[in-house]
Amino acid sequence: MDKSKRPFLKSKRSFRRRLPPIQSGDRIDYRNMSLISRFISEQGKILSRRVNRLTLKQQRLITIAIKQARILSSLPFLNNEKQFERPESNARTTGFRTRNK
Repeated sequence: MDKSKRPFLKSKRSFRRRLPPIQSGDRIDYRNMSLISRFISEQGKILSRRVNRLTLKQQRLITIAIKQARILSSLPFLNNEKQFERPESNARTTGFRTRNK
């Protein structure tokens, strides 16, 4: 059979299987900050299961652990310090405009 007539057959490429992010010895707990911090974005959001490559049960346990750590103040709810800094603009610093009558 000619190769041009076989468009839907996959090539036999080998791929390296990725290691799971949580090993069997790791305990998912709110006190394990080194484990929890891997599943939080820079803004403090919980990353999705697709990004984390976790199972459904592991993602649920991670979410519960992150929420418990936030409630106990060992983890911040938000991490957006740049949001509160205002960039200085020239239009606002010039003062009030007077209306011509």
